[in-house]
Amino acid sequence: MPVRVVLDAMGGDHAPRNEILGALAACKELGGELELILVGRQEELQPLLTKEGVTSGVRIVHAPDVVTMDDEPSSIIKQRQNSSLYVGLAMVRDHQADAFVSGGNTGAVMATATMLCGRIKGVSRPTIGSFFPTKTGRPTLLVDVGANVESKPKYLADYAIMGEVYTRLMLGIERPRVGLLNVGEEDTKGTEVVRAAHELMKALPINFVGNVEGRDILSGENDVVVCDGFEGNIVLKFAESILSFLKEKIRRYADRGVLQKIAVVAIAPVLRTVLRDMDYQEYGGVPLLGVNGVVIIGHGSSSPKAIANMIKRAVEVVQRDVNGHIERALQ
Repeated sequence: MPVRVVLDAMGGDHAPRNEILGALAACKELGGELELILVGRQEELQPLLTKEGVTSGVRIVHAPDVVTMDDEPSSIIKQRQNSSLYVGLAMVRDHQADAFVSGGNTGAVMATATMLCGRIKGVSRPTIGSFFPTKTGRPTLLVDVGANVESKPKYLADYAIMGEVYTRLMLGIERPRVGLLNVGEEDTKGTEVVRAAHELMKALPINFVGNVEGRDILSGENDVVVCDGFEGNIVLKFAESILSFLKEKIRRYADRGVLQKIAVVAIAPVLRTVLRDMDYQEYGGVPLLGVNGVVIIGHGSSSPKAIANMIKRAVEVVQRDVNGHIERALQ
């Protein structure tokens, strides 16, 4: 059966155009594997579909309200029940859809998904994981990257289990290597919370390799790196800035003269290949792990390519029963 994916067509900085184009690209690539549902203002969505020549195969569920980046996440449940975000997540809660995808307000998506869909049995706090490129070519999952800015030791242990399951299923790694982000590799390093988490993770039935440092995230020696959402979000935002930084440095180098331009043109294919791994669009979005329902969260500035990859990621998570495996692992 096809996977039913709800797309928040009004979420994101360039909605609904980018959402429509990305959705159609995903439909074209996935074919019968995907049943796509667009949630948003029908008067804005239908003309765009018509313009792209789509007359069937994509369903629209009308939602007149839109959650913006300025809205308080806690207000959505009581005040924005006609929003595309709320309506879409309610469809997942009511089993009318298998997954929800949005490039909208991250905090609002997390809060509403947790309140409407609830947590998987055994999950103390839902978490967000993000893949990072590494020197070996096999990505590392950093978790948590912003769902919880203050984490208890038990939360970090749960992140380790959920990250291990997600990496094992999505990357096909039999025994992912799980590390705990710290200021040193010694067991005695770090805050009281991190030291307590270290002891809990040592007792888990996972391949726990101990403490790792920030430089180890991109080394490829670890498959999952666990951290508090405060530190994880700082690492994520810094990493996302590297691509634009390198592009600007290359542009300025090329502007210095003809010889420099020739040098940049000569290595352009290599640069494109190397920098592609650092482009968030290749990964699409990040999963909200631990909620009863598949939820993929993307950048507000997501391009059509990123939207398409988010939808494909949602289909993969459903097909591989990530939530079912997480529940069994936590038990």
